[in-house]
Amino acid sequence: MILVVLGLCVFEIISSIDNAVINAEVISTMQPKARRWFLVWGLISAVFVVRGLLPWAIIWAVNPSLGPVQALTATFSSDPHVKESVELAAPILLSGGGIFLLFLFLHWLFLEEKHFGLPRFEKFFVKNGVWFFATVSIILAVIVWFALKQNPMMAFGAVCGSSAFFITHGFKQNAEEGEKNLTKKHLSDISKILYLEIIDATFSIDGVLGAFAFTLSVPLIFLGNGLGALVVRRLTVGNVENVKKYVYLKNGAMYSILFLGVIMLLDAFGFYVPEWASPVATFLVIGYFFLKSKKLLNLQK
Repeated sequence: MILVVLGLCVFEIISSIDNAVINAEVISTMQPKARRWFLVWGLISAVFVVRGLLPWAIIWAVNPSLGPVQALTATFSSDPHVKESVELAAPILLSGGGIFLLFLFLHWLFLEEKHFGLPRFEKFFVKNGVWFFATVSIILAVIVWFALKQNPMMAFGAVCGSSAFFITHGFKQNAEEGEKNLTKKHLSDISKILYLEIIDATFSIDGVLGAFAFTLSVPLIFLGNGLGALVVRRLTVGNVENVKKYVYLKNGAMYSILFLGVIMLLDAFGFYVPEWASPVATFLVIGYFFLKSKKLLNLQK
């Protein structure tokens, strides 16, 4: 449980760096009182509303036979009915989440600007960015084909994961542009805080879906992602400039997303994946790119 919570915390921090950087630019235009409000009271909505309610709502949605309390405590329950319900519904959730994370990684690999952490590998895909949509379409078709043979609802979950990616990607693109424009507009601090909270909810979907690669336990997701969100808020207010110097952390976040997506899909299709695999993979991948960033930083001094 401790390993899972630590893995969730690290994953939430690293996957939220981009949002933290933009948030820092916006709150630099606010008054000190508004900044404190964003850190304290804004954190409550970020943790409880998004990192708490969203995982619980997803678990309940794929396990409609469970009540709200059972959906919250399902993984800790000794009731055979509850355990059976979770086991039957897990592949649906894992296939959807796995496709979402895999598409998220591939979009970054093919189309997004980046510091090349693995130059030969990443430059090849950037040069062939036009193949992103063909690639994800073929992957979805293959996953759905095999899922239909095992469980038609798994196939539906995979399609939902694909739809969720393209819907949230559109929202995130608009949100990023709107958030950058906040620094150029003369808006009240309250308006900026409300807008930042809405955008934070949009960006947090990646972290919430990725969390299911670690565990299906809502309390553990709430604890791990909540701690990560707290650290991100502190970085946003005080240390984001230092974090920006570690240029390959984004690469670490995206490659960990790749591993988590693959783990979720393997788990959905019944392959045995030990519980420690997700947090250990996250630590190793992010640790590698952190050290790579630190080495580059030392060379630049």
